[in-house]
Amino acid sequence: MEKTINFIQDKIKINPQVGLILGSGLGDLAEEVREAVTIPYAEIPGFPVSTVQGHKGQLVIGNLQGVPVFTLQGRFHYYEGYSMDKITFPVRVMQGLGISTLIVTNAAGGINLNFTSGALMLIKDHINLMGDNPLRGKNWEEFGPRFPDMTNAYSPRLLKLAQEVAADLKIKVESGVYVALPGPSYETPAEIRFLRTIGADAVGMSTVPEVIVANHGGMEVLGISCITNMAAGVTGKKLSHEEVVETANRVKDNFKTLLLGIIKKLR
Repeated sequence: MEKTINFIQDKIKINPQVGLILGSGLGDLAEEVREAVTIPYAEIPGFPVSTVQGHKGQLVIGNLQGVPVFTLQGRFHYYEGYSMDKITFPVRVMQGLGISTLIVTNAAGGINLNFTSGALMLIKDHINLMGDNPLRGKNWEEFGPRFPDMTNAYSPRLLKLAQEVAADLKIKVESGVYVALPGPSYETPAEIRFLRTIGADAVGMSTVPEVIVANHGGMEVLGISCITNMAAGVTGKKLSHEEVVETANRVKDNFKTLLLGIIKKLR
């Protein structure tokens, strides 16, 4: 990690304050970063490499709305074969750089029957059904306690801020509970009925490990899901990753406008 941090610090002249993790089809926001330093993941010591369509696989560091940001244009997933340590390694690097705020985004399937494809959902809580936890094993006391509290895994302050920005911009947002499964297969209709019963509003294959590690390290977290398709059994349609990327592209303007508005308020 020290080698990674030193490598990045040698290439930048700013101290990032906000970390951004951009999910499937949502990476275009990184194009708005000014005075950007772009580093492909493959060049960064210790970094995994993103293998998923819709993830560019590069770090973009610069200024966004006057805020110094550390942007992951594409993330890493458990289903790619990476360990939880590797998936969450970039979050640890952010913590090592002194970043205290993390905004995570993802593409998710809609479980809540009141949602529609293309909706934006502010994450108010999550359910971890990935069968693993990134804090398993020896605790890193320099980052946080052995048993971190997850009561406010998603910052109530940032959630309220995001709702206020959305209202000002007249962008409709939902709020709900995100559930993470390991993937890569999509869920069955029976699994979706089960997930709805236990209180999930949207389902995906990411985000939760990053948020757990962020909370362990004392970061304040905001999560936003783009509901890129309704989950299995809701509409009867077959699911595909192409639809995920296509829907994300369709709503990317609203998504970018909302995120830019939120980041502006973080100055």
